[in-house]
Amino acid sequence: MPIITIFGATGNQGGAVLQAVLADGTYTPRAVSRNLDTPASKALIAKGIKVVVGNLWDKESVKKAIRGSDVVFGTTNFWDPEVFPADPQGKGEITQGKNLVDAAKEEGVKFFIHSSLPNVSEDSKGKFTHVYHCDNKAAIENHLKASGVPFAVLLTGYFPENLYNYGLMEKTSTGFRIPIPKYGPNDNQEFTWVGHDLGQAALALLSNYHDSKKGKSILGKRFPVVSFKATHTELAAAIAKGINKEVKFVQIETAGLQEFDEMYEYQAKSGMYSDTPVPNPDLLALGVKFGTLEEFVKREIVPRFS
Repeated sequence: MPIITIFGATGNQGGAVLQAVLADGTYTPRAVSRNLDTPASKALIAKGIKVVVGNLWDKESVKKAIRGSDVVFGTTNFWDPEVFPADPQGKGEITQGKNLVDAAKEEGVKFFIHSSLPNVSEDSKGKFTHVYHCDNKAAIENHLKASGVPFAVLLTGYFPENLYNYGLMEKTSTGFRIPIPKYGPNDNQEFTWVGHDLGQAALALLSNYHDSKKGKSILGKRFPVVSFKATHTELAAAIAKGINKEVKFVQIETAGLQEFDEMYEYQAKSGMYSDTPVPNPDLLALGVKFGTLEEFVKREIVPRFS
């Protein structure tokens, strides 16, 4: 079977792609980890998944990890402590991303799926210039476009999984609150349910990029993966209904980090992918079945917070 090498396979995004590839069975997945001795790596190995060492700081190790692969799923982690806050702008993320792209080119990869984000500095016409985790990924995307490697881009929104992965649902005496800066009660957020939809989207591209007709609508294109759009007021109401407890959206002044404050204000006032209908008709045409807010609450929130 053809091989797809998945970077970030021990994390949320790569992990979602890995599970989708395993369920489909057309490609043999190869997971990449910096350290085979971590619990996450060992868990994959115990399931019979091939896990190889690859360090994005070291292009030669990345080339070795990729070697023999037909396809690569690439993602970079701005929040890796070696990237940020080691450098306040996290420029090492761009270095890592370029290493990954260059390695894929040198190893003759046939298709590269890149997880990216908008260039907030450009989109906001210079109003928000500190959302480095977005701008850095956009810089990697530009490098990928110039590389000549056949590619497509998956663009993600705000992860609703953050509610429980990062404690954004805060317990109160009467239930929970969801504190979000820079958002008003009527401002929409674009959510990417990673565990449900990102793997599906990657698999849709993977399954069709080589098709003589569908491939033309995939190669070189960008695909926003937005599961659902909702205000934080609507999000809180849906959760409250699901768990039968009080849940309130609370406006706060700051997240305590300029990076986050500018990100939230950009999302609230401009929207990340306002030109693309939700759900994305291009991905629907490729067979992606997006999750809804109600399904997310039932599957992910109720078991954790009821």
